[in-house]
Amino acid sequence: MIDLGLLRENPAQFIAEVQKKDPAFNGQMLIDLESDVRSLKQSVEQLRSKKNELALLAKGGITDELREQSKQIGVELKQKDHDLQEKEAAFKELYLACPNIPAAGVPIGGKEKNKVIKEVGHKPTYNFPIKNHVELMEALGWVDFKAATQIAASNFALYKKDAVSLMYALTQFMLKNNRAHGFEAVLPPVIVNEKSLETSGNFPKFKDQVYAIPADSLYLSPTSEVCLVNMYRGEILQEDQLPIRNTAWTSCFRREAGTYGAHERGLIRIHQFEKVELVSICDPHDSHNELDRMLECAESILQALGLHYRVSLLASEDMSFQAAKTFDIEVWLPGQNSYYEVSSASNCTDFQARRGLIRYKKSGDPKTHLVHTLNASSLALPRLMVALIETYQQEDGSIQFPPVLQSLM
Repeated sequence: MIDLGLLRENPAQFIAEVQKKDPAFNGQMLIDLESDVRSLKQSVEQLRSKKNELALLAKGGITDELREQSKQIGVELKQKDHDLQEKEAAFKELYLACPNIPAAGVPIGGKEKNKVIKEVGHKPTYNFPIKNHVELMEALGWVDFKAATQIAASNFALYKKDAVSLMYALTQFMLKNNRAHGFEAVLPPVIVNEKSLETSGNFPKFKDQVYAIPADSLYLSPTSEVCLVNMYRGEILQEDQLPIRNTAWTSCFRREAGTYGAHERGLIRIHQFEKVELVSICDPHDSHNELDRMLECAESILQALGLHYRVSLLASEDMSFQAAKTFDIEVWLPGQNSYYEVSSASNCTDFQARRGLIRYKKSGDPKTHLVHTLNASSLALPRLMVALIETYQQEDGSIQFPPVLQSLM
């Protein structure tokens, strides 16, 4: 959630800032609803106060006039209370759909305004016709999409043989790397409740993208960011507890409705995928540096694996709903002849903290303050596997992994 103070103090600035992120968002309607709610609350309080005054007067004897006044106030109060509930519901729905405001320095516009800030390494070259990861993995017997479809549905994967070893080797390698960067390992549930998804910013806007378990009012987690943020929901932390840095490896589940393209076959975009995540909770004054730290942590993995990648600063409309600033790490996939996102590192400022009431106290200060939350993929495993398999393919169809992985496999 955004700070309502901006909405009240400078409505024009509020509308302008939000529309940098989502030009279609109706900021004026949110302003009007917020004003209506405040006005109706005041009216309801005044009517209740008047009704109480009449009740006190009635103790001295009920007159026809008092009875009629009380009746009229009761009718009016009931209507105003009903109106208030309707307006509050409409305000909450729109307020929860309001995106975070872009940070200073973020390019304004859509994907075409994304800014590549650096490239690391070089695109590999080959003296033989290269194959994509599907051709390579199927020939090696490492993946069975047909079996996965039979077991579940299309766009799921079933890994076999050395692909399984690769998955676990990468996971251990990344967790070890993240611990060296100061992140503590956590193994959270992969089933979450609605409030957790609301706090993280996935609900209500992206409810159609999450797998539901209706009988229990629970959902399959789309990312362990949901869990790592909600660990501290409703808590008041002490200043000396910050920053809190956690990392987790879980399966992630996304319906990805309507987003599949013919060029995204194989492991490029699937419904269930493994991912190692980073989440930081920190003092607002430190979040800028914390974002750089998380980006460095994620990059160090690709550097150790010898993969070519680039880092882009995302434009306002291309960032996620909850992010104020995002860097994407895009790894080069030779078999796709394209860059693909393998990590997003985002500063969500106090957006999630306000939704989940995650606060902290400064030493000697009786007031509580909202923390800042940040997250980064470190990394998404299927696309990382694609990068490794396609980059290190040999002419005979075998894969010559870098030494750092060979010892783990």
